[in-house]
Amino acid sequence: MITVALICGGLSSEHEISCISAGGVLKGLDSTKYQGVIIGITKAGNWVLLPNDYPLEIVEGKLPVVDENAPAVVADVHGFSVGGKKLAIDCVFPVLHGPYGEDGTIQGMLEIANLPYVGSGVLASAVAMDKSFAKPIFSAAGIDVADGIVMSRTDRSLHIDDLAYPLFVKPARGGSSRGTHKVKTVEDLNAALNDAFLFDHKVMIEQAVIGREIECAVLESDGVVKASVVGEIVIDDKFEFYDFEAKYLDGATTVRIPADIPEAAAEQLREKAIQAFKALGCSGLARCDFFYTEKGEIIINEINTMPGFTGTSVYPKLWAASGVDYTSLITALIQTALKRTNGVLGN
Repeated sequence: MITVALICGGLSSEHEISCISAGGVLKGLDSTKYQGVIIGITKAGNWVLLPNDYPLEIVEGKLPVVDENAPAVVADVHGFSVGGKKLAIDCVFPVLHGPYGEDGTIQGMLEIANLPYVGSGVLASAVAMDKSFAKPIFSAAGIDVADGIVMSRTDRSLHIDDLAYPLFVKPARGGSSRGTHKVKTVEDLNAALNDAFLFDHKVMIEQAVIGREIECAVLESDGVVKASVVGEIVIDDKFEFYDFEAKYLDGATTVRIPADIPEAAAEQLREKAIQAFKALGCSGLARCDFFYTEKGEIIINEINTMPGFTGTSVYPKLWAASGVDYTSLITALIQTALKRTNGVLGN
C-alpha cells in the first residue's frame, strides 16, 4: 500500500479552498492502492497532523480551516515526523492553492527532501503563479495575451493611457479571484488597486477581454500530455465576472461541458492548452483558462498548476466528460509523481 500525504490549508488567502480540495482527493483515492495521510498547514503557518475524518467541506455555509491545536508535524529535509516518529510517506499531493504552496516554495522543500510529489516543479509553479512572468512566455510561444501593465506598490505612477476601460485589476500572484476587480471608470481604479495590493505588492492592470470564458484541463499521464474537452464558465448575470463568490459561495456559476463553440475552435483551444503547459515546463496537471471572442480570437488568461480539486471542481469535471473519472484521475497523477517527472534531476 502506497502512503500519500495530502497537504492542505496554508498561509494564502485560499486556505479554505485548499482544505475542500484535499477532502475531495482523500475521498477519491483508490483505497486498494493508496492510503491517505492529511497534513495541514494552519493560518499561522504551523504544520499539523489531521485525522482522516477531519471535516474538510463546507458545512452550513462555513468554510473549513486547519486546527491550530492538532498534533505538530516537523517538516524538514528528512521528510515528516510527529512526536519524534517519522511518517512513512511515499508520495506527496500538495493540494495547496496560491502563494506558499502553488508557487514553487513547497515544491522546493519536497525536492530537497527527495519526496515525489504531484504537480509542476519549482520553476513552472513559480512562473505560473506570477502572471506577470507567465504572460511574456505565453506570448513568446505564440499564444495571445491581454494587453496590460504591471504596477508595484512602491511605484504607482505608471500611466495607463494606452488602455481603455473597462479594465481588470488583479494581484500578479493571487488566486480564486481574490483581490480582483473589474473597473469601469478612472474614479474606481484607485480603490481597486488598494484592495489588490492587500494580496500582493505587484498588481496587473489589463484590458478587459470581451469574450466567453473557456477552460481546458491538461493531464500528463504515462509520459504523454493530453487535453480534455473544453468547458464554458456560465455566470449568473448579477455577477460582473467570475469572482470569488461566483466561484465558491453563491452557486451562481455553472460549467457547460462541452462548450458550445465550433469544433475547430475547441480543437485549437486544446492545442493551445498543451502548448501553454509545455511552454511553462509544467508537470502532472494544469487548468488553462482562456477567453474566446466573437471574432474567434483565443486569448489565454492564466494557467493554474494546482486547480480546485473537489469532485465538483472544473478540472475533474472536464476530465470526467473526457472519459477519465475522479479516482482514475487521482491515480494517474500519483503514478506520474512517482516517476519524478517534475524533478530538476529527472530522478
